[in-house]
Amino acid sequence: MIFLLVWCLLAGLVRAEDPYLFFTWNITYGTLSPLGVPQQVILVNGQFPGPNINSTSNNNVVINVFNNIDEPFLLSWNGIQQRKNSWQEGMPGTNCPIPPGTNYTYHFQVKDQIGSYFYFPSTALHKAAGGYGGLRVNSRLLIPVPYADPEDDYTVLAGDWYTEGHATIRKQLDSGKALGRPDGIVINGKAGKVGDKDEPLFSMKPGKTYKYRVCNVGIRNSINFRIQGHAMKLVELEGSHVVQNDYDSLDVHLGQCFAVLVTADQPPKDYYLVVSSRLTKYVHTSVRIIRYTNGKGPADSVLPEPPVGWAWSLNQFRSFRWNLTASAARPNPQGSYHYGSIEITRTVKLVNHPGQVNGKLRHAINGVSHTDPPDTPLKLAEYYGVGDKLFKYDTIPDDPPDNVQANVITIQPNVLNFTFRNFIEIIFENHEKGIQSWHLDGYSFFAVAIEPGRWTPEKREEYNLLDAVSRNTIHVFPKSWAAIMLTFDNAGMWNLRSQQLERQYLGQQLYISVTSPERSLRDEYNIPDNALLCGIVKDLPKPPPYTIF
Repeated sequence: MIFLLVWCLLAGLVRAEDPYLFFTWNITYGTLSPLGVPQQVILVNGQFPGPNINSTSNNNVVINVFNNIDEPFLLSWNGIQQRKNSWQEGMPGTNCPIPPGTNYTYHFQVKDQIGSYFYFPSTALHKAAGGYGGLRVNSRLLIPVPYADPEDDYTVLAGDWYTEGHATIRKQLDSGKALGRPDGIVINGKAGKVGDKDEPLFSMKPGKTYKYRVCNVGIRNSINFRIQGHAMKLVELEGSHVVQNDYDSLDVHLGQCFAVLVTADQPPKDYYLVVSSRLTKYVHTSVRIIRYTNGKGPADSVLPEPPVGWAWSLNQFRSFRWNLTASAARPNPQGSYHYGSIEITRTVKLVNHPGQVNGKLRHAINGVSHTDPPDTPLKLAEYYGVGDKLFKYDTIPDDPPDNVQANVITIQPNVLNFTFRNFIEIIFENHEKGIQSWHLDGYSFFAVAIEPGRWTPEKREEYNLLDAVSRNTIHVFPKSWAAIMLTFDNAGMWNLRSQQLERQYLGQQLYISVTSPERSLRDEYNIPDNALLCGIVKDLPKPPPYTIF
């Protein structure tokens, strides 16, 4: 009997289910004026931004998405690791898009990664029209966080915005032209100016402390976030508790999320929440009102100034340290937080560079500008054993030549094959004049260094090998490099991309395939029964399922 029970537990036939959260989302177009100009916006249940997902670690999240716009559509979950489950990633390389007039149900579990994240549309530049929203993963009661419970928990989704629709932007990029500068900045779907009589975005009770989760959901630029007259205590960065330093302002680069604590300890009145574009020749600024509940006056019209130059931002990055004493889940595999003593098995250097292909702008990594196969996601092709008909692995070198940006750019699927459970070092080297921001799906990694110049093996002496923050997005300053380290223990197909939407769309992305040689359910889940099939796999027989043995 004991043997039978153990076998059933291993096979998944007997298990205690974690709690479920169910959502039904209707994706539609609507007309709004984020920058004061009426334009078409993508709404989720009639909202922009879309509804917040407020989950707790280990919750099962089930979202039935009805696509009622006129184009195929997907949602992705920026920063959610999808352990063993890239089937739910929602990127064009992993999932068939949801056809217009149909629906698809996502089902994933948020495991061991308390923190602040967001979801966004991953298809056809839809993100430029909205469709995004906040996603928070709270700590279970059994795992205390290293600060007192705040009075309330607020989500701030801020970023640059264009008044042209996503279809117009797509046509512009398809024609070979680069995007111009953004038209402004929106904060939770709306821009604000000093002196506006809008209702407050948030309110605070005197003497109480509030958590603000801040994500840069923009398209092109880094931003600076600050709250007039208030200090901010940084407590969490992309799923990691950090050493709690106070900041007057924070640079939030594309795709990044922070959580700060703000105490209402100033005279009772209105204050401006301020967001400005950063590291650009032009500066857009937007404000929204925060009101004390017993407020007795308007906000001061003089705004706190943003910092100047990227040296300030680099020093801020260096101040971020992982809180090693916090009682929170550690990155998988357990023990990997001793990353400084793990032997590196492979080093990959990635150099981003623009170029012309047939007279049109493209962006490349190590000479290859990625393009998704027209009708079959890479993950499905690989799973069905027909990947060789669509792509080849490792078509770019791990160590590109110094003059790679002068080489001819090739447009093709860009897929790297990483050995399961190997410890990998990835170097991002930016030879350009603008800042870069990179995101890796499926993982958190240790951001061990960002430094000016070119990377060489001797630069490892500058790494933080003790308490670098475990996170999922890394920025690279102009003419600089950044280094990350991680164990590729999450089997699946994972997107590594520029967070700048124009660059991503024009090829500055790739996929990383991590396969388990055992084809075991211990390492990767089977394809979901409701998975959408398309392209060359649509009518193929389903491969034998993975088993536990």
